[in-house]
Amino acid sequence: MTPTLVLAAHGSRDPRFGATARRVRDAVASTLPGVDVVLSYLDLDEPLVGDVLAEFDGSVAHHVGPVVVPMLLSAGYHHKIDLPSIIASRCPTARQTDVMGTRSLTGALADRLVEAGLGPRDGVVLSAVGSSDPAADRSVRLRAIELSTRLHRPVEVVFATKLGPGQRAVATAVRRLRAGGADRIALSPYFLSAGLLTERVESALDTLVDDSLVAGPLGTHPDVVEAIGSLYRAALDRRAVTAGH
Repeated sequence: MTPTLVLAAHGSRDPRFGATARRVRDAVASTLPGVDVVLSYLDLDEPLVGDVLAEFDGSVAHHVGPVVVPMLLSAGYHHKIDLPSIIASRCPTARQTDVMGTRSLTGALADRLVEAGLGPRDGVVLSAVGSSDPAADRSVRLRAIELSTRLHRPVEVVFATKLGPGQRAVATAVRRLRAGGADRIALSPYFLSAGLLTERVESALDTLVDDSLVAGPLGTHPDVVEAIGSLYRAALDRRAVTAGH
């Protein structure tokens, strides 16, 4: 029996997030014929991942545990603590993969900037959520380095939850890009969906510059869909190897 793919999204009070997550689910399902793809949330939206997983545990119809792919862009608390605890208590047969962001989405970020009209003298600010886990923030900075290499220009990182007094983080990023020769500032949201946090950074940027470019979020970019599919397939391969032994 083919394991179900359970997508574990973060969740948000902003309805735009849920709409985007559902579109991603549909896009993933279209690339995995015969696989049941179920969307769930860690918080703030329903169904919660724990409730979804509870339907599998002990069910004869679901004797093969599901594969849980976290639709997260960095491996912080939710990936390391929260989700493993939920799986252990609600469905121990489930297999959790790495977060979606372990597959490089640099190409998707670049495409969104180009779609928005990126110019040759635009400096780029990569905005992300920000985490209490230093390793999660380092992974975002790695994406910025990759994006800088791809676009052949400096890329500054700003964390939406760490803007500081007077939007200091955004002001510092703009100042550095201007010093490097940028004529215009382009904002690259390292977010799955538009929402309150992306708008927080956009608003801060608007107070500092008269002319800026704002790219769209990752959404259903093919690289996002492929990242999820590749994590699912890798989990199946590992399960087959384990079963073979």
